[in-house]
Amino acid sequence: MTKILYIQASPRGTRSVSNQVAQAHIANLQKAGATDVDVLDVWKEDLPPFDGEALEAKYAGLSGQPFTDAQKAAWAAIEKLGARFRAADVIVISTPMWNFGVPYRLKHLVDLVTQKDVTFLFGANGFDGMLKKQRAVLVCARGLGYDAASGLSEDDFDYQKSYLIGWLNFLGVKDIKTITVEKTLLGAEQCAASVEKGLAEAAQLA
Repeated sequence: MTKILYIQASPRGTRSVSNQVAQAHIANLQKAGATDVDVLDVWKEDLPPFDGEALEAKYAGLSGQPFTDAQKAAWAAIEKLGARFRAADVIVISTPMWNFGVPYRLKHLVDLVTQKDVTFLFGANGFDGMLKKQRAVLVCARGLGYDAASGLSEDDFDYQKSYLIGWLNFLGVKDIKTITVEKTLLGAEQCAASVEKGLAEAAQLA
């Protein structure tokens, strides 16, 4: 059975175009064979804070010091999240673009799980991602487009898709496919055309 970790980063629910396209992709995967979908909605998940005891636990682990009871509890919550990534065969992330980057709740999740011995190792040969068996699909929605009409260059102003690809590469994921749904704020017609294109890509990838 294929295990899918679906990370939902838009708070807009059914109105979110990134959610619509990602869920269509997952539905197509389900049609293709048996799947188990673990939904991690960053707006509904009780993500623990990464401060205080969690941060102290991080540094205790890096220096080889034993955890206090409070640090053990804080790190257990982080390890539980990391286990969901390690258990997945496919990681699907749907996210809007906010101020050229990703929503802060998605960044919160990234900061929690990107930890030594949780999603990567560090030894004599440097960093080694632990998610080598996983593949990923990113559905990235954007209100505008990177073209002459917007006057924006993707190379200069994309901290959404490029950031997530770089992060997943660091964790060991090399097979990454992307679906971009652009110009969602430029009127119903352009938004619908972009969503339709995204749905077609989602079906093809599945």
